Amino acid sequence: MRRKDREMSQEFGLEVIDRAAYGVLSVLDTDHTPYTLPLSIVRDGENLYFHSARAGHKVELFTHEPSATIVFVGRVEVPDVYGTETLEALKEGSAPLSGSMLSRIFTTEFESAIVRGRVVRVEDRKECVHALRLICEKYTAEKMDLFDKAVESGMPHTAIYRIRIDTITAKRKLVLPD
Repeated sequence: MRRKDREMSQEFGLEVIDRAAYGVLSVLDTDHTPYTLPLSIVRDGENLYFHSARAGHKVELFTHEPSATIVFVGRVEVPDVYGTETLEALKEGSAPLSGSMLSRIFTTEFESAIVRGRVVRVEDRKECVHALRLICEKYTAEKMDLFDKAVESGMPHTAIYRIRIDTITAKRKLVLPD
């Protein structure tokens, strides 16, 4: 990572994954171009899980357990480092304006994690149900009373995939006041 001052720990990266609404997974397509898609992903220890239909282009790509990269973006915010009065004074030229100040005005705070691993289809029914439960608890926790019925109805049409986290990097940018 070029900006070592923004590098964060593996634990921080795992927290970003847990907070992220989705992850963007990339694999190589058959024509050697990137195939990228956003997915609802959940983490259980060192494993990531997501679900899919049982047919389609991505299912075909995942047949050979491809290497994948998944990007997660957590909190993103444009900070208000300077108040309205200061910004007006800077605009009017009545206050000194530096490049450092401009870089803090026109910037974004963020946190992200990048994971590498292999996409593997889960065949064990118990692990599939466990993964689906984790996914549903993350995204539809208030509807878990219907989970067992949903599994019974949807499992024949649903594929579950696991990615073991081989590597993870994490990054955060915070803008500090003067």
